Amino acid sequence: MKLLTLDDFELKDKTVFLRVDMNCPINPDTMEISGTTRIEEATESINAIKDAKIVVASHQGRVGNKDYTGMEKHAKVLEQLLNRKIKYVEDVIGVSAQNEIKNLKNGDVLLLDNLRLCAEENYEFSSAEAANTIMVRRLAKLFDLCVMDSFPSAHRSHPSIVGFSYVLPSCAGKIVEREVKKLDEIMTVAKAPHVVVLGGSKVADRLEAINLLIKKGRADHVLLTGLIGNVFMRAQARIKSPLGIKREEEIVSKAHSLIGEYPDVFSTPVDVAIDKDGSRVEVDVRDLNKEDKIFDLGPNTVEHYNKLISGAGTVFMSGPPGYFEKEQFSFGTKSILEGVTNSMATTIVSGGHLTSALKKYGLADKINHISTAGGALVLYLTGEKLPMIQSLEEAAKKHRAK
Repeated sequence: MKLLTLDDFELKDKTVFLRVDMNCPINPDTMEISGTTRIEEATESINAIKDAKIVVASHQGRVGNKDYTGMEKHAKVLEQLLNRKIKYVEDVIGVSAQNEIKNLKNGDVLLLDNLRLCAEENYEFSSAEAANTIMVRRLAKLFDLCVMDSFPSAHRSHPSIVGFSYVLPSCAGKIVEREVKKLDEIMTVAKAPHVVVLGGSKVADRLEAINLLIKKGRADHVLLTGLIGNVFMRAQARIKSPLGIKREEEIVSKAHSLIGEYPDVFSTPVDVAIDKDGSRVEVDVRDLNKEDKIFDLGPNTVEHYNKLISGAGTVFMSGPPGYFEKEQFSFGTKSILEGVTNSMATTIVSGGHLTSALKKYGLADKINHISTAGGALVLYLTGEKLPMIQSLEEAAKKHRAK
């Protein structure tokens, strides 16, 4: 590997910055964590860093979204999973956080609060610029080593992703090491036709990814679900009313251009499930009213999509097709995942929400590769260089040149 790993460093008595991705699905009604997969994954590197002082850092949600919250509940879950005391501080770069870091003893684990409480963490920088942010300047001097184990965030160039590795000895954590090895193996055997199933709510990121996947021969059929499906249906004028998302006109216009450029690639839902007074009601897309809110796929769409999936050589699925956390809207997610697991294709499923769904439905052991990454994985599959991986490669070069 071009990256250094934990095996390349002596960790005893070191203070380690461990950037993980514990960005979990949050139930919007209760604000409780509804899927702990990413926290479970974070435990692997924590357990591997023995006899060190570990500072764990992650973000949760995006500023202004319903899942944007502090990390106190994450600390409690982490404590239960590790069966050891986890220190938690309601701070990221302030005096409280710095003092907690300075006072750590070997074997201690400290979780910082949501990194995105720092304004800088909501912006993208070059590695050199990120290293010059207040976050990195204040905290880096307290660490001996940076361990990056945040593959789902690897396509971002936020300070915590590319800044610390610019100024500190840095290596890949256990998840990143495994993801890179496994994906490189899979990409050497992946065969056509390539079927991509995209869902979830992160729309802007998806459009460029779709374009890249098609251009790089990684998407012969793109089956659209979730909010990204709604965007394309709006671009087709099959949904007449605004969706109420940020930069909607720009995003719908890009979707329209993609349909025009690749007319035979995209499939969009023909029927959906909406919420009527708390109940599931299935309707043809042509019969949607302005006030209807789509929460799932309908049975005709699922049947059509699963036929295409059954004939695939490689299936890549990212993002849930519906609001599966609510039982009445779980049909699409469960049925499509069953279609993927029943196919003879090489299968890759990604994203924290889908990973939780696979476990919920007992299907996890039937997938070739499960990644909690979403957008990062899409870009990796296209051969694009991810900022985090690039920064780790640069850190490895510096270390080996010494």
